[in-house]
Amino acid sequence: MERFTTPIPARLHRLPELALDLWWSWHQDARQLFRALDYPLWRAVAHNAVRLLQAIDPQKLVAAAENPELLARYDRAVAGLDSARTSKGTWWASQSDDINGRAIAYFSAEFALHQSLPIYAGGLGVLAGDHCKEASDLGVPLIGIGFMYPQGYFHQRVSNDGWQEEQYERINWAAAPIRAAITPDGKPCITAVPLGDRTVLVAVWRVNLGRVKLLLLDTDLEENQPWDRDLSARLYGGDRETRIQQEVILGIGGVRVLRAMGITPAVWHLNEGHAAFVALQRIREGLEKGATFDAALEEVRATTVFTTHTPVPAGHDAFPFHLVEKHLAGCWGDLGESRARFLALGEHDSGSGPLFNMTALAMRSASRINAVSQLHGEVTREMWRSMWPDRPVAEIPVGAITNGVHVPTWLSSETTTLLDRYLGADWLEHHDEQALCDRLGEIPDEELWAMRQALRSYLFGFIRERSRQRWTAERVSPNRVVAGGAMLDPEALTIGYARRFAAYKRPELIFTDVERLARILNGANRPVQIVFAGKAHPADDPAKHHLQRVFKRALDPLFAGRIAFIDDYDLHLAHYLVQGCDVWLNNPRKPLEASGTSGMKAAINGVPHLSIGDGWWAEGYNGTNGWLIESQTNPDDHDATDAADADALYRLLEDVVVPAFYDRDARGVPTRWMQVVREAMRSNLPRFSSRRMLKDYIQQMYLPAARDGQSRG
Repeated sequence: MERFTTPIPARLHRLPELALDLWWSWHQDARQLFRALDYPLWRAVAHNAVRLLQAIDPQKLVAAAENPELLARYDRAVAGLDSARTSKGTWWASQSDDINGRAIAYFSAEFALHQSLPIYAGGLGVLAGDHCKEASDLGVPLIGIGFMYPQGYFHQRVSNDGWQEEQYERINWAAAPIRAAITPDGKPCITAVPLGDRTVLVAVWRVNLGRVKLLLLDTDLEENQPWDRDLSARLYGGDRETRIQQEVILGIGGVRVLRAMGITPAVWHLNEGHAAFVALQRIREGLEKGATFDAALEEVRATTVFTTHTPVPAGHDAFPFHLVEKHLAGCWGDLGESRARFLALGEHDSGSGPLFNMTALAMRSASRINAVSQLHGEVTREMWRSMWPDRPVAEIPVGAITNGVHVPTWLSSETTTLLDRYLGADWLEHHDEQALCDRLGEIPDEELWAMRQALRSYLFGFIRERSRQRWTAERVSPNRVVAGGAMLDPEALTIGYARRFAAYKRPELIFTDVERLARILNGANRPVQIVFAGKAHPADDPAKHHLQRVFKRALDPLFAGRIAFIDDYDLHLAHYLVQGCDVWLNNPRKPLEASGTSGMKAAINGVPHLSIGDGWWAEGYNGTNGWLIESQTNPDDHDATDAADADALYRLLEDVVVPAFYDRDARGVPTRWMQVVREAMRSNLPRFSSRRMLKDYIQQMYLPAARDGQSRG
């Protein structure tokens, strides 16, 4: 496809190459380079480097080619990209390479990389994107396999009465950082996947992330029937029958794509059960080579690792056996009697009768299984204990690797610059080292406070501009403008609540006692405000009702405009929120939060976490780095628990959080508050980084699986 028609000066000839590699998005010189070319346009295109180069005035590029400071930044960015595409000098290069140059195949139904590629819905995709970026930074030979959804995930608009409306639009691929994947013989990669009684063709798109690449599957080809072209149209769209067909494409098709690309992975990582049909394709390959079913299964198991993210049975994909038989009919091939053996790998009864469960299939096909926090590990072992009936719960082979966040992606430029000054210019290369982060104590309170003030200012500038855009371009009602934050105070203590709307996350918990909350928000000389954001799943009507009621609270005069709901939550908005709020609120019903990562992103930017002791916070809270919402009630009595948790939340706000924020010294600095801010950064940045997380995966999962594969080979 023709991408760039704007003439690029010879001195800047690699700008298009840089724009098409999302490595730029988490490297300061590259980000600042695109920003400096045309800052108003950069904001207008929502930081999409491809669109920037497509729309920029050619004279601005001519001027840039004569700007010594900008050219120096360009040279550093290009040199950094070249270095990022090798493995020399990386952490991975210093390890014992039991993979022998082969790849780690990382399967995920979604990847959140940048707002210019909206093929993600939420936490699972963000975690996958951070995993891939960290692999690039460490030099790990990882290849991601997922879907290139032509319509992505939905855009959220809220009606005048607060009801969520979903709007889908086709991604403009010419303005997205993707390219067609090319096979070793120089042809576009297109592979055939048997699906039911037919064959579906799958095209493949490539996304570059420095050393790492993603291969994204797409069924929207003219050769396919209309209903098959729509299979990859939307993320998590359609009914159960659509879902199983997507998962056949991802699992069976993903293996076939890797073969077509000449890639033989040393390790196969299934990120959630959506890709578990990888096991079927690989077992079938073993049978075709003459192996027995047991031998083929053991070969697959030895080199497969599996991560589960879901702490409730209903969250795991399960299908009636007749649907599995129907849609895998073309995949059975010569399995013959082994077909029943394969179906048995997925059989599981979660309480509603035997179904083919994708998580059960993944667990039985993997040698190593992990949950995504220590508490989630306990929950998962208990949930799946029936699969290991002869073992005590503590001995069930499910480990735990707590999630982390990609620090260069989520750390603000202001925070990065401040830490450069006090920790050294190369601190990002060592940010998972606790001793380095202990030096955060050297930063004076006034400088840390100035950083926090600046980040809050940027957040409110963004909210104002978004409200202005909704008012002028979309002609929304005054109610939508008010609910969207037009009356917020940029100096007030600002609490952020931004995540997927779901009943178990209890988005309305803070409204349990509206009169008490109103007194907190409208305190004399100590105002507090709450910014909400998040999408409900299109099929989750109860969550939509929660969202609608929150929206209506934003219009209630009782709260004096101190509550806002910002619509269309995406990566772009997420950056402003996790960096610009003062407190990050999370109050799920314990133990239903597997991990959560938004609070980690906030904490590394000096935004303390105020949360139930669930997910990562159960191990992250140390008594001084944020606040723990806890109450002593029977967890089975939801009404009593909600009331007690709400009371605990109110007391923390009234007695601890609000006084600490507004207690200022003679310089106007809240010194008690700065102690919590500093400790949030010091304790969480190294421990809950994706660098620590990925090193754990490598040492506990990838290298042992690779060694097992070698010993069998």
